Amino acid sequence: MSPTTTTILVSSLATGTIITASSHHWLMAWIGLEMNTLAIIPMISKQHHPRATEAATKYFLTQAAASALILFSSTVNAWQNGTWDIMNLTNPTANMMLTMALAMKLGLAPMHFWLPEVLQGSTMKTAMVVATWQKLAPMALIYQTSNNLSTPTLLTMGIISTMLGGWAGLNQTQTRKIMAYSSIAHLGWMAAITTIMPNILLLNLILYLLMTTSMFFTLVLLNSKNIKDIATSWTTSPTMSTMTMLILLSLGGLPPLTGFMPKWLILEELTTQNLTTAATIMAMSALLSLFFYLRLSYTSTITLSPNTTTTKHKWRFKQTTSTALLTLTLPMSMLMLPMTPMLM
Repeated sequence: MSPTTTTILVSSLATGTIITASSHHWLMAWIGLEMNTLAIIPMISKQHHPRATEAATKYFLTQAAASALILFSSTVNAWQNGTWDIMNLTNPTANMMLTMALAMKLGLAPMHFWLPEVLQGSTMKTAMVVATWQKLAPMALIYQTSNNLSTPTLLTMGIISTMLGGWAGLNQTQTRKIMAYSSIAHLGWMAAITTIMPNILLLNLILYLLMTTSMFFTLVLLNSKNIKDIATSWTTSPTMSTMTMLILLSLGGLPPLTGFMPKWLILEELTTQNLTTAATIMAMSALLSLFFYLRLSYTSTITLSPNTTTTKHKWRFKQTTSTALLTLTLPMSMLMLPMTPMLM
């Protein structure tokens, strides 16, 4: 893909997200989401491969359906209330349709089926964009309409997402699919707290973006597409191998690391609201996710590859990918737990 095309697509992607996040009118929000979708599709299908074409088609169909549903829900609301303002979404039918549409946009269970397939069909960098940047626009709409959305629906979808993200990730060997199910589980945590305390949703989203970006960037640098590649990653860079383990444990939510912060705050808030059952189920489902993170970290640092290698070291070519982004996100995705009182 030529630099000009890449520049146009990336700027359209950024513009679409900014338009959606800063709009007060439903039609402007919808236009931003459409720009977002249309800009990412060529990036997904740039590999001339059937898997990439399939991923782009699946992404387009689900996003188009979700956008149509958003437009329909806002039209129903405008028809009933005479306003297109995003904040004034008071019609119950429109609320329910919007909740479902945004869940489909994000990849929340049970509308999650497209996400692992799209990530697996894309390149690692495009998968990183789909799993991080593409969540911003729908999350901005959720944050703006959080007072009007249905709490039981979001809580149910949150619980289902955390459980399914854990269960389905257990038998995966491809790192992109593992990251997709990890994303579904994290989005479940965010959905559960949305209507109860939107500020924690925002904090969780920022930390999720930091940790997922770090993880994907590490996988890009180590060129690890499956678990077997991660097992031999120590020959490329022993330091990066250790960092991979720490990011994975942070994603799993183990205490001294950043990933523990959102889980701790969400569980605390759920128990304060007497939603003890939901909190217990979500805490238990976090153990399922933790299992496959631990398996990956165990493979990356503690074991060697099961097959015998004829050489001890891989060929070490000059690194072409810039590590500036990783330098920024890596410390924050591991060391921010002591800052919790400042952030709340």
